[in-house]
Amino acid sequence: MQDKQYNEMLYKIALTLLPGVGGVGARKLLAHTKSAEGVFREKKSTLAKIQGIRESNLEVFNDTSEYIIRAEEELEFIEKHNIKPYFLTDDDYPYRLKQCSDSPLMIYTTGNADLNSKYVLSVVGTRKATEYGREMCDKIIKGLADLGVLIVSGLAYGVDTAAHKCAIDASLPTVGVLAHGLDRIYPFANVQLAQQMNENGGLITEYVSKTEPDRENFPMRNRIIAGLADATIVIEASSKGGALITADISNSYNRDVFAVPGRIGDTYSEGCNNLIKTNRAALLQKAEDIMYIMGWDSKPIKPQPVQRKLFINLNPEQESLIKILEQDGECSIDHLSVKSTLSPSKVANALLSLEFEGLIKTLPGKIYKILN
Repeated sequence: MQDKQYNEMLYKIALTLLPGVGGVGARKLLAHTKSAEGVFREKKSTLAKIQGIRESNLEVFNDTSEYIIRAEEELEFIEKHNIKPYFLTDDDYPYRLKQCSDSPLMIYTTGNADLNSKYVLSVVGTRKATEYGREMCDKIIKGLADLGVLIVSGLAYGVDTAAHKCAIDASLPTVGVLAHGLDRIYPFANVQLAQQMNENGGLITEYVSKTEPDRENFPMRNRIIAGLADATIVIEASSKGGALITADISNSYNRDVFAVPGRIGDTYSEGCNNLIKTNRAALLQKAEDIMYIMGWDSKPIKPQPVQRKLFINLNPEQESLIKILEQDGECSIDHLSVKSTLSPSKVANALLSLEFEGLIKTLPGKIYKILN
């Protein structure tokens, strides 16, 4: 790593370590200083003038040496273990996750997974999966094998472990989101599974090394599980638990949620049945249900070129979206927003106008395509 890159990464890591600043505060500081190093170089009196920044949260800037030293230790760990760090402002930070208002400033990854894969699904559920849950997990994931879907889960016992194993059996890439640093695997029983995942997929966390798998970290990591994916699948869940938290987070991100129904009265079907009953999840019985609702074609057809003369009256924003749809085929609003650098609201307005003109079509799953 070159000196400039080293310094940039050093301050990025250090920024995530500052107590009291938080993700929202860090974003405001970055918007003002334009770089993580700038946050540390700027005068505290200047930072205090930034709207929304509490002066009490800036006391940490009186002496940041211990956080710089800890960041140096983490950089050494990263380089030694071939870990790939992604900062929120990096171009290759997962674009789906970047669209979430509470996305982590920094994530650390191992393996070879493409976190910007065309299709990404998160699979969550109870740690006490039944035979029915494992069978449904296997059936659904293997049914998606031809699409090359990236499967995301939490490497926990039960449904998470089943999802990762099913993905490996189906030759699909799979990523485990951890609630601790990459210097350990929790639960320890999944060490060998994690090694297999690194061969076709990987591990991801927002936590630096030496971070324990504390209880409060697990709800936090659930937002990454939801944010990385186009949709979240709940296989089995009781009336309360982490799987339902992930489903609610996914809904808050305006992402699709699916739930596998179960027999009335079964403990680990109660959460799924309630999600479906309250219209917080679509009923899921087979892989084809996902393909239909999400507008995913098991045999994608390359979009035909669209005659440019049809669009002579388009404004620049509409023209930009049409070009992206021509090049990439069917796209979500998130994808279009990232590629066009337009805000999601501007993209939505432009898409509505294009649909009124009969130039594009909305598919299930909030996906858009050009009409030839």
